[in-house]
Amino acid sequence: MGPVPIRQFLLIDGDDTLWENNIYFEQAIEAFIDFLAHSSMTRAQVRAALDEIERINIGVRGYGSASFTLNLRETYERLAEREVRQEDIDHVLRLGERIAQQPMRLLPDVAETLAYLAGRHDLMLLTKGYPEEQRLKIERSGLERWFSAAEVVHEKSEATYRAIVLERQLDRARTWMIGNSPRSDVNPALKAGLNAVLIPHEHTWGLEKEEVVDTDGRLLILERFGELQARF
Repeated sequence: MGPVPIRQFLLIDGDDTLWENNIYFEQAIEAFIDFLAHSSMTRAQVRAALDEIERINIGVRGYGSASFTLNLRETYERLAEREVRQEDIDHVLRLGERIAQQPMRLLPDVAETLAYLAGRHDLMLLTKGYPEEQRLKIERSGLERWFSAAEVVHEKSEATYRAIVLERQLDRARTWMIGNSPRSDVNPALKAGLNAVLIPHEHTWGLEKEEVVDTDGRLLILERFGELQARF
């Protein structure tokens, strides 16, 4: 029988870490670009225009499919080369609204890995976005039983992580943030003095990507969620 593992506190992201999320936004964007059918802008240019509108509106509208739907509408109104008709707006809105109706798809090995980790460490689900939408995802996932707490925040910043550490009186050296987003899950957690695990997702949202800087060896990069079992 091996040594008893040192109990860690694991903060775990939801979207694109535990379940598929951004692929549904990607599908809506592709359908939107098809519908817009711009005569001179490339698909990449239309996407860049949408990204910029989303970046500007994050502070006001936040995250989630409802905010994204409004951003789609604004992009259409700015870029449409034809008269903007109500039926066109309705079509664009439906592209965004159907995201919330997509099935819940857990990523590979998530359920069994959480069951394993929960027996050895303290787990907290930490996700950001529109509270009601995120709570519904958590409920539909069937994973909440493995977590001692589940929290939905407006933004994951260095201040967010510092507040969690203070509120829960955590030992930074034994606290890890696990997720797919460099901008939200990894870099601010490292700046707050925590450890971090990056599990890249092929379809991570472009606005969540940024260079990851390892700090004092506190960053671990894995290919799959299931690999956590060998590390924790």
